[in-house]
Amino acid sequence: MLPELTQAGTLRVFMTTDAVGGVWQYSLDLAQGLRAYDTQTTLCVIGPRPEPEQLAAAQRIPGLKLIHLDLPLDWTAANPEDVLDTATAVVASVEEHDCDIVHLNSPILAAGRPFPVPVVAVCHSCMATWWQAMRTRPLSRQFRWHRDLLARALTKVDAVVTPTKAFATAVAQTYNLPSLPTVIYNGRRPCIREPLPEGTIPEGPFAFTAGRLWDEGKNVRTLDEAASRLSIPVFAAGPVKGPNKASIKFNHLQTLGNLTDSQIAEWLAAKPIFVSTARYEPFGLAVLEAAEAACPLVLSDIPTFRELWDGAAIFVPPTEDAAVAEAVEMLASDIRQRTLMASAARRRARRYTAEVMAAKVRALYGTLLARNRPRVHSAALA
Repeated sequence: MLPELTQAGTLRVFMTTDAVGGVWQYSLDLAQGLRAYDTQTTLCVIGPRPEPEQLAAAQRIPGLKLIHLDLPLDWTAANPEDVLDTATAVVASVEEHDCDIVHLNSPILAAGRPFPVPVVAVCHSCMATWWQAMRTRPLSRQFRWHRDLLARALTKVDAVVTPTKAFATAVAQTYNLPSLPTVIYNGRRPCIREPLPEGTIPEGPFAFTAGRLWDEGKNVRTLDEAASRLSIPVFAAGPVKGPNKASIKFNHLQTLGNLTDSQIAEWLAAKPIFVSTARYEPFGLAVLEAAEAACPLVLSDIPTFRELWDGAAIFVPPTEDAAVAEAVEMLASDIRQRTLMASAARRRARRYTAEVMAAKVRALYGTLLARNRPRVHSAALA
């Protein structure tokens, strides 16, 4: 059991999360934003325990309760039985905590026995759409059970949410949904910067990326190859080994290892050229963080990035390292263009705030609660 922080709130939300990637930041930002609507969140962490810095961030949110289930994440599970066992444990935890609505950040957990309250399933990514972006051949037999189990889960929830329209279309087509999922753009709350030792961050122009470097979908390999063509250094923050045993090594990037959110915020405050050459990215919180910090953006030309950042970034083919290097070098050598692109990114980022995200999620909760008439204080429906 992780520490209980306070007991407060009117609407009781049970939310699943994990501490491995961007879903953790999404969950904390949403829980914080929902406090404006008299909402208490129980955050159920599945998989690896949060790091001390992550726990400290959670403890800064009044009224948040954390619990931990030491069970496999769905995308690391070896078979459907493991996923269904986790789903059963989540349902039992929901029943124990007497909540009003369930918010699944891993929708496949709805594939088991029914939840006693309405369920919102937020699809942040999935194996089948990742495969479509990364492979030319049909989905491997060893992963088909995952696609089929998620398809079953999506028929059992009360609402499906995605962070972009492009990803909503992909999810609807992949899982034969009768209608498009509800689109609610992600948002980020400002992060407190952590001062770093003098000289850690270079003074001149440099490029920067952050995320799960081991994830093939992030396609950091192209950026590594582009770095060999550049006159400026390229830094990469994030893990090079994943919980699914994936790993990667680089020849030209200067890797920084796992940085805290506060440390990344300090790097971004230097306004580097932020680069993402992702081939699969349903949203991209790291890009949003960079844009909020007024970093000029060089992004892969994929549908989600076009939807979010068209007119506020330079787009490049994700697998052409020469094109990536050319775009980065152009910005590095032209301070006026760099400033213009930084301003454009920051203006665009103002569309994607945690406050707007929380308001739209809370409105969706209200719609489902009114439709299902669950046990909830009347004030929660106001």
